[in-house]
Amino acid sequence: MTDTSHLNALEYRLFNEEGALAAATNPKEIELRTVWVEQVKREIESEKKFLGFEAIDESEELDLDELLAALSE
Repeated sequence: MTDTSHLNALEYRLFNEEGALAAATNPKEIELRTVWVEQVKREIESEKKFLGFEAIDESEELDLDELLAALSE
């Protein structure tokens, strides 16, 4: 079983940092917390890649007519 404790901790940290960013009123604090939030998001993405949780997009680009035709089949 994959140990996701580090990923969980990062997601919890992101939740807290986003809350602190939303509550911030000082422009310098907002700027600093924005950087921290982006850093944690990058770290979460890196951790997901490390754990093999990357989403694979195998979808095709369809225009509306193609989509409707595929749905009507």
